[in-house]
Amino acid sequence: MAYEFLSLSEPAPIRTLTLNRPESLNAWHQPMRDEMRDAVAALVADDALRVLVITGTGRAFSAGEDVRGMKGLAEIGTRGFRRVVRAVHNVFDEIEAMELPVIAAINGVAAGGGLELALSCDFRFAATTAKLGFPENNVGLIPGSGGCSRLVKLVGLARAKRLVMTGEMVTAERALALGLVEELHPPEELLPKAMAFAELLASKAPLALGLGKLVLNKCLDVDLDTGRNFERLGQSILKRSSDHEEGARAFVEKRKPQFTGR
Repeated sequence: MAYEFLSLSEPAPIRTLTLNRPESLNAWHQPMRDEMRDAVAALVADDALRVLVITGTGRAFSAGEDVRGMKGLAEIGTRGFRRVVRAVHNVFDEIEAMELPVIAAINGVAAGGGLELALSCDFRFAATTAKLGFPENNVGLIPGSGGCSRLVKLVGLARAKRLVMTGEMVTAERALALGLVEELHPPEELLPKAMAFAELLASKAPLALGLGKLVLNKCLDVDLDTGRNFERLGQSILKRSSDHEEGARAFVEKRKPQFTGR
C-alpha cells in the first residue's frame, strides 16, 4: 500500500523503511502508528528480505510522541491508553523478533518513542550531529514502550537511571560512550555506511543470521545452562541446512558462498 507518513523501498534483499513527517521531526501520531504497523507486518511476511534499515527524513530520526496528540491519548482513559501503547509495543517487538538484522540509521534527533524504536533494532549507527535521549520526565512520564526495559539491558542500571530520571538529551559522542550506538558517521556518510553494513550482512547465510539473533536475544534473559541449550538447538538446525553445506563447500573450493536461506 502507499503510505503518507512512511516510505518503504521496493522488495529486495535489503529494504529501507523511512519515517516521513519531517515537519514534525517524524514524531508519532495515530495515522503514522497505523502505517508503521502495516509496514512492519508486510516486512515480516517478505521472505526475500535479508536486512532492514530504518531511518528518518529531514533533521530527525524521530522526536517520539507528538506532544499535540498527548491530550487525546489522555482522554481515552487508562484502558484505552494501554491498548494504544500495547499496539506500539507489538510493533517494536515484531522488529526485535524479526529473524534478520535490523539497522537503525539515526540521522538526527532520536527522543522518547523514536529512541525506543532504535532500541528495538539490532544495530544503531548515528550521525555525528544526532542527539538522543528520553525527555518523558520533563512532562511527568517515563519511557513506556521499551525505553526502560531495553535500555537497562543495553547500557546498565546506573546509566539507564540517569537517562530516564534526568530526561537529558546526549550528544552522539556521549551516546557512543554509553553504548547506545555502535558507530558514528558524518551526516552525509551515515546512510551509505549503514547500507554498506547491510550489504555485508546480506552476504551472510540468512538462517545463521536469524537463528544467531534469536539465540542471542534469548540468552540475554536466561541462565548460562539454558543459553547453551539454545545454542545447541540452533546449531543442530543449521547443521542440516543447505547453506551450511554450501558454505563448507565454498570454503574448501576457495570461493564466495552463494547462500539461499535454505
